[in-house]
Amino acid sequence: MDYHALGKRIREERLRLNLTQEKLAEEVGVSTAYIGQIERGERSLTLDKLVKVVNRLGVTIDFLLSDYVIATDDTSMNLLVQLMHDRTQEEKTLAINLLKVLFANK
Repeated sequence: MDYHALGKRIREERLRLNLTQEKLAEEVGVSTAYIGQIERGERSLTLDKLVKVVNRLGVTIDFLLSDYVIATDDTSMNLLVQLMHDRTQEEKTLAINLLKVLFANK
């Protein structure tokens, strides 16, 4: 298990939501130092803490663990849904138009 990759994804999602380590730690029920260690890949998360983190970040566990979960059609669709989460309507329209162009050439 690559805890650095997991920590990096958690950090990216936290920053995307404009959350500080302190705020995330408070909402998940852990210390700020623990969140920092997780983001640096120095510690692992227990399952209950992982569930709290993904729920707070609005992501799925398979998104955070994408390097270790074998993709199926369902997980690919979940990833698309995850990528569209919290995007503006303009960003969603742009993404859809890009996919249409990509698939039109297939």
